[in-house]
Amino acid sequence: MNHSTNAGQAANTDAQIRDIVIVGGGTAGWMTAAALSRMLPQGKRIRLVESDQISTIGVGEATIPSIRAFNQLLNLDEDEFMRQTQATFKLGIEFVNWGKQGDSYIHGFGQIGRDQVVAKFYQYWLKMYQAGTVPDLEAFSINTVAPRQGKFMRPPKDMPNSPLSDISYAFHFDAGLYARYLRGISEAQGVVRSEGRIVDVLTRAHDGHIETLVMENGEQFTGDLFIDCSGLAALLIEKTLQTGYEDWSHWLPANSAIAVPCTSTTPLHPYTRSTAHKAGWQWRIPLQHRTGNGHVFCSKFMSADEAQAVLLNNLDGSVLAEPRLIKFTTGKRKKAWNKNCVAMGLAGGFMEPLESTSIHMVQTAIMRLLSLFPDRGFNQIDIDTYNAQNDEEYQRIRDFLIMHYKLNTHENSPFWEYCRTMEVPAEVQHRIDLYRSHGRIFRLGEELFADASWLQVMHGQGLRAASYHPLVDQRSAEDIQYFLDQVQKTIAKCVDVMPTHAEFIAATCAANPVMNNAMSAAA
Repeated sequence: MNHSTNAGQAANTDAQIRDIVIVGGGTAGWMTAAALSRMLPQGKRIRLVESDQISTIGVGEATIPSIRAFNQLLNLDEDEFMRQTQATFKLGIEFVNWGKQGDSYIHGFGQIGRDQVVAKFYQYWLKMYQAGTVPDLEAFSINTVAPRQGKFMRPPKDMPNSPLSDISYAFHFDAGLYARYLRGISEAQGVVRSEGRIVDVLTRAHDGHIETLVMENGEQFTGDLFIDCSGLAALLIEKTLQTGYEDWSHWLPANSAIAVPCTSTTPLHPYTRSTAHKAGWQWRIPLQHRTGNGHVFCSKFMSADEAQAVLLNNLDGSVLAEPRLIKFTTGKRKKAWNKNCVAMGLAGGFMEPLESTSIHMVQTAIMRLLSLFPDRGFNQIDIDTYNAQNDEEYQRIRDFLIMHYKLNTHENSPFWEYCRTMEVPAEVQHRIDLYRSHGRIFRLGEELFADASWLQVMHGQGLRAASYHPLVDQRSAEDIQYFLDQVQKTIAKCVDVMPTHAEFIAATCAANPVMNNAMSAAA
């Protein structure tokens, strides 16, 4: 009996993955290294291969609240993380000129009001908004009132019934500094970093699995599992395995971005800003030591020179580095996991940074891999399940981004007219039609964006419901009006007592100042 048990354990041990090779550093590579080295059992050897000669894109500086769970998984001290990465806090994204010229709305994190037993809060608001007796949606969430006043604080643990406890936040940080910070953590947890260029990738003859990386200096690295974090180059998943790519540029036509950092300005906003321009949009991400900027545009409607001029003419501060042009095709790999290779980050697909989802998608890819972690047999059902979940996530985020473009009313702009009149996926049109009737919103499966997010974008860009949920009429108009007035007043009082964003950072997590000429590397 014991002999067979021992033999079974030995066979099981032989099947275990021992050597994991991560190709590419940057945010995706070092997030993967840090998480796997912390979560996997002892005995795994993790190597990260990157070249100092290959720069990372490093524009993914804005995040969504899920990043906090990832940092907690790594047991990071939040204030220390903030100092190490020159980070600021983020309550949401301001969208300027997206519906039409002159518009501005904030897509805030967290909840709007307090949902009731019979119906969602926003349905009560919708009834009174249609009657013209209450202000716009922004007045009913602490995550949209506070950023307009430049206020921020973390939710207090001892006030569970206050709107202050509803504060939901993420971060803006320097992606290069975050990668460096995670590198230190990863190496302390046993990850080995190898520097150099990969000149060849060898695959096994019998099944096409990746076996060996050949380096420029002649070194060779073998592995059981390879993780492709090589960015848009997609060295393993595409150049080696030729997995194929699903092109979504029909719906998300922007295909280029110009990125440039500039000096910081005051006040220090606790939100990202996205401003629509003639053939795309501009991001503005405030950090402690600088402001990150970029112009995402479609080269069919605007030249790179014109796009750069638009960006440079709309900066708040002085330029700190040469503008960089990045070209991309929005979409995803046909399979994020192919054979013994899993693609993370930009190697797996590109979703433009409109809703700051890039780092989140690295995070979910890591957690998905951990939940379906293979042995050397690489069972196909595990791989298929991973890919199905990955595809679903990409598609739902894609649809949310499409909604921003579809619901514009810009005049005299060929780019925006194309976006407004394009045929969209059936799910997107269904959501628009469903909201237009009675303001109804339904979350699909485990999709990232909740009802409040869809509502803020659809309403913010001018989509209007013809009516509201009939169950709301269970309460009298006077009762609903009083309820909404109290919510609005309570939120306003809470925001009044909050410190400014700059004051909160100064008191808790101010980073050391950085000389301007040292900043350009982080562009």
